[in-house]
Amino acid sequence: MGAIGIIDYRMGNLRSVQKALEHVGAEGVILTSPDQVGGVDQLILPGVGAFADGMQHLGELGWIEPMRAFIQSGKPFLGICLGMQLLFDESEEDAESSDTLVPGLGVMAGSVVQFVQPVEGAGGRIKIPHMGWNTLDVRRADGLFTDIAPDSAVYFVHAYYAQPADDDAIIATTDYPEGRPFCCAVGRDNIWATQFHPEKSQRVGLAILRNFTTL
Repeated sequence: MGAIGIIDYRMGNLRSVQKALEHVGAEGVILTSPDQVGGVDQLILPGVGAFADGMQHLGELGWIEPMRAFIQSGKPFLGICLGMQLLFDESEEDAESSDTLVPGLGVMAGSVVQFVQPVEGAGGRIKIPHMGWNTLDVRRADGLFTDIAPDSAVYFVHAYYAQPADDDAIIATTDYPEGRPFCCAVGRDNIWATQFHPEKSQRVGLAILRNFTTL
């Protein structure tokens, strides 16, 4: 198992991801310069915060092209929370209007959209952001979700979520509110991403990270 790079673009608790990787026997290296990407075998883009800020930081710090090159090399790549959302074409978050969405990395086709309140009479108002533990509905029980039990609970903190253009890219969903599933994990070729935080999801999250180290 080679080193796993964790991208530092000033948008997340990197040490939590690093400690979780150490717990499953992997070497997680916090990368502070894009020049370091060539020295790792796998790459993680974590993140907490707003979409536009994330894209601005990635651009100003020079991460965008090295990340794209890493993905094109075929090596395993994992996005977490905001790191998942940034992989998509565009986002409603911070957008001036519905016609001018904020551009993302465009590595995965689709958009990032906001949770909306249910229509009147459909279960009442929901709390936004979606925060806390919720269960997974795993579509593909291989790769990232190998040996993950059905209805396993993981930890979320978010007000937006990704809508992939290709339904086949969705590998897990979660209901919020009840009866309204949203995409919470994607997988395509060498790219995986989760809306939830595996590093905060205790035993299940550690198992998912362990699976990533073997991809």
